[in-house]
Amino acid sequence: MSNTLQGKTIAFLVAPEGVEQIELTSPWQAVQEAGGTPRLISLKEGRIQAFNHLDKADTFAVDAVVRDVSAGDFDALVLPGGVANPDFLRTDGQAVSFAADFFSQGKPVAAICHAPWTLVEADVVRGRTLTSWPSLRTDIRNAGGTWVDEEVKICDSGPNVLVTSRKPDDLKAFEDTFVNVFAKAGAS
Repeated sequence: MSNTLQGKTIAFLVAPEGVEQIELTSPWQAVQEAGGTPRLISLKEGRIQAFNHLDKADTFAVDAVVRDVSAGDFDALVLPGGVANPDFLRTDGQAVSFAADFFSQGKPVAAICHAPWTLVEADVVRGRTLTSWPSLRTDIRNAGGTWVDEEVKICDSGPNVLVTSRKPDDLKAFEDTFVNVFAKAGAS
């Protein structure tokens, strides 16, 4: 990839444990390869515990705690999945507000797999079309969104662009799409 994200800082919001490792590390690498600066934001200082499905995987150092940052500090947001990760995030008011603020500030957001649960809690899916892991279909519909079964979905109905994907098998398309969307954001 070229330096399409040069000068851009991308927040990756994850809970202290439960993130699907490949859904964190692969998009993180895509941001770096595009010249951007990824930053790991979590609910506590220290390290987060990633998982390969239900098995513990690697740990990663937290760059900042959500209470100490704002959406204004970043150019875009990536929400990795894993079943437990967004379930923890959606019960934390600061994490939910942080995600919602990207929408109110018109900044792009990318979410994969179970990550849209955090967006449902943030009440930002109403009127939007998105994809996710299939088990979120009813939650998204109940929150006023339209769910589709597609590899990657771009929704620009609103002040910002939302990029969503279903699962780890979709990572290449997800990354190519969100890098392109993030690169165009804020460009004049």
